[in-house]
Amino acid sequence: MADLCTPTFADLAARMGFSCDETGGLVEFRNPAALENWTLPVLELLIVLGSVLALVYAIVRLRRHGDPTNLVLWFGATAYLFIIEPPLYFPAAFGIDEHVDTMFAHNLFTVEFLWGRLPLYIIAIYPLMATLAFEIVRMLGVFRRYGVVLGAVCVGFVHHAFYEIFDQIGPQLRWWEWSVDNPINQPMFDSVPLPSVVVFAALWPMSLALCVQYFVGRHVDSGTHFSGPQLVGRTVVIGLLASVGTFVLPLPATVFGMGSDTVRGFLYAAELVVLSVVAVALLARQWSALRNGSAAAPGYRNSFVQWYSAIYLAVMALLWITALPDFLGAEDGITANGDPIGNLWYTIACFAIAIATIVATFTVPQVDSRGTRREAAEPIATEAS
Repeated sequence: MADLCTPTFADLAARMGFSCDETGGLVEFRNPAALENWTLPVLELLIVLGSVLALVYAIVRLRRHGDPTNLVLWFGATAYLFIIEPPLYFPAAFGIDEHVDTMFAHNLFTVEFLWGRLPLYIIAIYPLMATLAFEIVRMLGVFRRYGVVLGAVCVGFVHHAFYEIFDQIGPQLRWWEWSVDNPINQPMFDSVPLPSVVVFAALWPMSLALCVQYFVGRHVDSGTHFSGPQLVGRTVVIGLLASVGTFVLPLPATVFGMGSDTVRGFLYAAELVVLSVVAVALLARQWSALRNGSAAAPGYRNSFVQWYSAIYLAVMALLWITALPDFLGAEDGITANGDPIGNLWYTIACFAIAIATIVATFTVPQVDSRGTRREAAEPIATEAS
């Protein structure tokens, strides 16, 4: 639609090799072999398959164990997506164009919605990433021992590690393009806006996890059973309140840093550092307590999350390795193809954190279906309630 093609979006699209005339309609399908480069369909398959499997697991978990937490998490993340993303794609249609210009544009993938603005994999990545982070923290028993708020902090931290591996390479591989002239995206952290590094990688999943655990998870842990309408209502509330949380949590940076990119960047970074320090301390302490027997072993293991997290990291490592020649040949942060590069050292740190958290879930004792504590090397019944 020509009236939806703003100058900013047209410019971002041109940088990625397409125009508004190619963005199609409400829904459009493309040949995966004809996309900008081979990494786009690989990313799509990885994320969409993982999200579908996460949904299947959530349904099975509900039917076999009466635990709707995973299902509410999956749909709560999806509800959050549809509340947050459309106004960012079409600020004029939502009457906010005087305050918010187009912040970014996605490249064209195999399955697209909303005139080239919303690839299917973006819909899928919200519930997938939320599931991976939430379940890793849940398997380590953090919610049970430290409560809703601190457990949510740990989810935000784990999600940040997994997400930034993807976030830091996206612009170089033309998965999306940021509008670097947009004040909302300032300051930049190499090719990624620092607000994205903090808000969308850490604070929104923290907000979502807090709402899911507060409204559903903790009640399920105490033996409460919800009816279908109750779950639907709570899922809607979770999506709405998680969106509010995304606005409230970064307020120190958005309010006090309003007049200065430097101050705003410092405050964003400070929030992330505080969240990270708290999460690292809690996760390390909980892992140690589980290993030495001073904390009760969790009665829950999600094998899907354990193995798909490893698959995700393996595929992302492959994508990073293939991108390294162009990355290392970049000058002033721009490759020979004209694409901005992310921060390699930050990505390596995120890989290390993500790998450590996955390994931790394999190395802690569990409780089998008979309530017997078993060490990590012993076989256990998975998904015990």
